[in-house]
Amino acid sequence: MSGAPLVTGTYSDRRLPEYDFNHIVPGMLPSPFHLLPSSASTSRTLRKGAALFHRNDPATAMYHVRTGQVHLLRHTSQGDEVVIHRVDDDESFAEAALFSPVYHCGAVAAADTELVRIDKASILERMQQDPDFAIAISARFAGQIQNYRRRLEIVAIRDARSRVFAAVADGIFASQVKAGAAQIGLTHEAVYRALSSLVRAGRLIKTGRGRYRLPD
Repeated sequence: MSGAPLVTGTYSDRRLPEYDFNHIVPGMLPSPFHLLPSSASTSRTLRKGAALFHRNDPATAMYHVRTGQVHLLRHTSQGDEVVIHRVDDDESFAEAALFSPVYHCGAVAAADTELVRIDKASILERMQQDPDFAIAISARFAGQIQNYRRRLEIVAIRDARSRVFAAVADGIFASQVKAGAAQIGLTHEAVYRALSSLVRAGRLIKTGRGRYRLPD
């Protein structure tokens, strides 16, 4: 990996906007879900390997991960299991369930996970009654799509150092390195090696335990 070219540029112009509705208030769901009645949400705990729902199960809710990780799965015609999305801390999923009678994939806990079930009927009712809520939830979903597409763009970078550099610039390693590594398709060992190499090269600055940033 030594001698591999680094991605040029600071990526500052590629950073996605920071959406307020992604912010988590302790003990509450992220905006705008916190506007729903308390009866609309239920806390759940899944052990690693437990299935939350299967493909073609009736779609009755979407979910928000508080801690842990959930894999969204599909199976090929040959029976191979494919992870189509990894859902990490503070992310919601199964949004398509709001407009579908069934889930289009399965969901399995990839780690011990705490999540919140958000009732589909309650969300749709609030969207019909409250245009501001409908706009806010649409903006949240749009932001998640942008983040997912940006993540795919970063994963497509072949060189590990360049991929990690782009991820740091994009704020992916703002918290846990292991969670960020999973998001960009690298082992955490490979990420730590790339981070150390980038720091030595002066391309990144280590600001604290597990925290890195671009030079000023």
